[in-house]
Amino acid sequence: MNIITLRCQTMNTQLVDGLAQIIQSLSQEERALLDEKLKKSDGQAAFQRLIELGDKINARRAGKPFDPPIQDYIRQTREERNEQHDEFMRSCFPKSEAK
Repeated sequence: MNIITLRCQTMNTQLVDGLAQIIQSLSQEERALLDEKLKKSDGQAAFQRLIELGDKINARRAGKPFDPPIQDYIRQTREERNEQHDEFMRSCFPKSEAK
C-alpha cells in the first residue's frame, strides 16, 4: 500500500467521523429531512440508470421494436409462471379422493 492510498483512507475516515458527528447533532426534524433527501437522490439515480439502460437497448436495436411485442412476452412469461405455480400447489396439496 502506498502513502497516497494510506493518506486517502485516513482522510476518508476523518470525513466519515466528521459527518457522523454532524448527523448525531441534528434534531429529529433535520434527520427526517436528511433521510428524505437521501432517499430522493437514490430514487432519482435509479430512475436515471433505467433511462440510460433504455437508451442503450434502443441504440443496440437501432430503434426496431421487440418481436414479439414486449407486452406479449410479459403475458406469456406470466402465464408460464402461473402454470408452474399451479403445478407446485397441486403437488403440495393433492385432491383427496372421495370415499
